[in-house]
Amino acid sequence: MKKIILFLVLTVLGMNANAQSFKVPTPSPTQTIKQEFSLSSVEITYSRPALRGRKIFGDIVPFGKLWRAGANAPTKVTFGEDVKIMGKSLKAGSYQLMINPTERSWEIIFNKGTDGVFNYHPEENVLTVSVPTATLQYPVESLAYQFELVAANKMFIQISWEKTFVSIPVETEIDAKIAASIEQVMSADTKPYFESASYYFETGRDLNKALEWATKATASNPSAFWVFHLKAKIQAKMGDKAGAKATALKSIELAKAAKNDDYVVLNEKLIKGL
Repeated sequence: MKKIILFLVLTVLGMNANAQSFKVPTPSPTQTIKQEFSLSSVEITYSRPALRGRKIFGDIVPFGKLWRAGANAPTKVTFGEDVKIMGKSLKAGSYQLMINPTERSWEIIFNKGTDGVFNYHPEENVLTVSVPTATLQYPVESLAYQFELVAANKMFIQISWEKTFVSIPVETEIDAKIAASIEQVMSADTKPYFESASYYFETGRDLNKALEWATKATASNPSAFWVFHLKAKIQAKMGDKAGAKATALKSIELAKAAKNDDYVVLNEKLIKGL
C-alpha cells in the first residue's frame, strides 16, 4: 500500500511539473510601447486581440458598452508628467484606459482603479474625453496603439482596429520648465550655449538670444561644423541672408575637413534656400 501511495504522489507531482512547464502562444499577446515625450515619457501596456474574420465594433465590442480598450488585463497608460488630453488636465501617473464606443465617436476614460471594466467604479474616473472616429480604407488585423506626430510638447496617441481609427491629442507645458533650467545652468562655469540656442530656435523663442548663444558656442568650439550650421539657420530665420551664407560656408569648410558629407549637403541646401 505504501508503494502504491508513493507512486501516486510522484505521479501527481510529475503532472504538476509538466503542467507548469507547458506553454502555448497567447491569443491576444501583450505589448508595451513607450515614447520619450517632453521631459519624461508615456507608456502603454495592452493586449492585442485580432479580427480573425469577425465583426468587431457593434458586435464583439458592442456600441454603448464599456470596453477595456484591449483584451485580457486592463489597458494601462502611464504619463511621466502632467499632460493635457484634448485640452483637459491630467496629472502624472498610471491609469487604466477604458473606452465607451459609439458608431461616430469614442468616449475615452482615464480611471485610477485597477480592477478593469468588470468591476468598474465611475467615481474613480479621473478624466473623460470624447474623440471622433475615422474610417480606414483597409482593415487592421490586430488592435494597435501608436504614438505619432511627436513634438517637444505635443503628440497623438492613435488607436486602430478593424476599419476604425481614433487620434487622441496629448500636450504638456514645458517652456517655463526649460526656460527656468536654462537660466539656472547659465550661471554655471560650463554653459550649454549650443543646447540653449537649439531650443530657442526650434521653439521660435527669442532669436536674438539664440544667435547670441550660438555665436558663443562657435567661439568655444571653433571646429564644430554643426554649431555653425545652427547659427546659419538662426541667421536665415532672422532674415540675415548674407550672414547666413557666410556662416554656412564656414560650416561646409569645417564639415569637409571632418569628412562629414551630411552637413556639407545640409549647408548647401540652406544656401540654395536663401
